[in-house]
Amino acid sequence: MKQQWYAKKWVVIAMHIAAWTLLFSLPFLLRPSYESNNAHQSNNHNDSFSLMKYVLTSWLWAAFFYLNAYVLMPKFIYKKKYWEFALLQFIIFVIQIIFDWILFETFLTGRNYQLKPAILFVFFPYIFMLATSTAYRMISDKIKYDHIFQQKEKENLTTELSFLRSQVSPHFMFNVLNNMVAMARKKSDLLEPSLIKLSSLMRYMLYEADEEKVPLEKETEYLQSYIDLQQQRFGNNVSVNFYTEVPDKSYTIEPMLLIPFVENAFKHGTGIIDNATINIELKAKNNLLQFMVSNKFNPASNEIKDKTSGIGLTNVERRLNLLYGESHSLLITKNNDWFMVSLQLNFH
Repeated sequence: MKQQWYAKKWVVIAMHIAAWTLLFSLPFLLRPSYESNNAHQSNNHNDSFSLMKYVLTSWLWAAFFYLNAYVLMPKFIYKKKYWEFALLQFIIFVIQIIFDWILFETFLTGRNYQLKPAILFVFFPYIFMLATSTAYRMISDKIKYDHIFQQKEKENLTTELSFLRSQVSPHFMFNVLNNMVAMARKKSDLLEPSLIKLSSLMRYMLYEADEEKVPLEKETEYLQSYIDLQQQRFGNNVSVNFYTEVPDKSYTIEPMLLIPFVENAFKHGTGIIDNATINIELKAKNNLLQFMVSNKFNPASNEIKDKTSGIGLTNVERRLNLLYGESHSLLITKNNDWFMVSLQLNFH
């Protein structure tokens, strides 16, 4: 997956630098711009030393921020070593006071260092940095884990869809090859054109079916080739009506999503059935696909034609749920001696 611009390392570093610059510039930005009447109490020399003390203190607070976020949190909080973490925080707080005293004595000579006000002066920035660094680490970890979780979900979805599609392909090929065997035994003149159609179907399955989506027009051609091969096999024993209405050629669909319905109709709508009939209708307009398949079947026959019966419809229902969720509706009904499938889905 392409990395987002805001997740790039140099962008993150630039954002951190900008945040620290803004934070430590606030005292100067918010300071009144008038000259004090007591200006004699401070001079430019002392101001420069105060600025140096402030800059070094700011660096120490920034160091504490990253120390807590990247070292102390993972080693102690995430491992539930809360007492050790609290003790280290107390030690760091004492060290901050000692550094404050050292910097004070170094840069602000001539002034008395008072411990009690200094503790309060260090305490509030310390609490602020502790809270912000803890929140920063927890939020960044949450974002990272959510991203990893989404990646795993996407990988699992891709793997499952590939597995379901691979189950459809061998099942379909099994039926088509049986058709070829039957025609070869009959030495039918239709074997050669049937093999040509089969080669086009295999080309579609091996190359284009690996795409995430294909033009709906190609999926329709795939259905038509499959129907032609089946009609060559059954001849006048089954009546097939295939109607399509796709005025917009820009629609795309997941490959081999519709074939299981047609395959199921031929599997269960042929054989010992009076006036075997299969009706297939495909319409696509206003970003809505309507696909209906109906076939006559023998209610008295409960035989399972082969061990793979039902795999196709189960797989396609699973794929529809994974790919379209609430954006599709699938209705499967039996009425007298008719088995009907109605699929509606929104293109996206």
